[in-house]
Amino acid sequence: MRALRVIGLHEDGKSIVLEDPASRTRFLLPADERLRAAARGDIARLGQIEIELESQMRPREIQARIRAGESVEQVAGGSGVSMQRVERFAYPVLLERSRTAELAQSAHPVREDGPDVQTLGEVIAYAFGVRGHDYGQARWDSWRGDDGKWVVVLRWKAGRSDNRAHWSFAPGAHGGTVTALDENAEVLLNPNAYRAPRTVRALEPTRDAVIQPTLDSASADEVLAIEAPSRPKEGEEDDTREIPRVPPSDDDAAADPDSDEPRTKAKKNHPIVPSWEDVLLGVRSQRG
Repeated sequence: MRALRVIGLHEDGKSIVLEDPASRTRFLLPADERLRAAARGDIARLGQIEIELESQMRPREIQARIRAGESVEQVAGGSGVSMQRVERFAYPVLLERSRTAELAQSAHPVREDGPDVQTLGEVIAYAFGVRGHDYGQARWDSWRGDDGKWVVVLRWKAGRSDNRAHWSFAPGAHGGTVTALDENAEVLLNPNAYRAPRTVRALEPTRDAVIQPTLDSASADEVLAIEAPSRPKEGEEDDTREIPRVPPSDDDAAADPDSDEPRTKAKKNHPIVPSWEDVLLGVRSQRG
């Protein structure tokens, strides 16, 4: 037994701080009536306090609360009874809860057309495999409700979320039956309710597609390369050389009003059409 030394009163004013001199580990001790009686050396008062605490929480009440789903820590913290006393009476009930959860996995889920051929454990194992969950990390438990029926719970973790599913377990022939009590339980029993998430990926450009830079996104060198024509390298022909001009024909010269060459005479047997200016001024056009 290690000896502790008193450091002082805790800031809450209801506990005493103790420390292990060897490891420097500190402990918190509630300053209740039992500590005061022990500090005074009042053995009679300590025995009376123990009798009062035991009378407040009888063994049958401890087992009833454990069977209803509470843990040893919850019962001890809510009643003020030591955990050693709670564990002494809770142990057989905890075994009963574990055994019931094991039996429920061999029960058959109730469907619309009757009990399923597969057991609850087989259906859940398949559902976890489809979803990529680790079935080995799931934890089964059970408790008895106020109506006397057993409730089976499955706890598992997916990502950062803690999930639970509850079924009502009715023991009977061929393993009994289980009925879903919440949405998670119904989804796990329905293999068609799960759809694998679709992966999102960026579309890659095809090989034939050529991405042209815009003036807003291109750099200064790229802009100059776009605006300025490329110069031919040594040994290559210049595609930008002047194309030899073909002399216009007589028909093209007559059709081009800006041409410097004189207009050819109109063909015979075709009247000369006066211009619009001659019509307005009343001047006859001279025949050539």
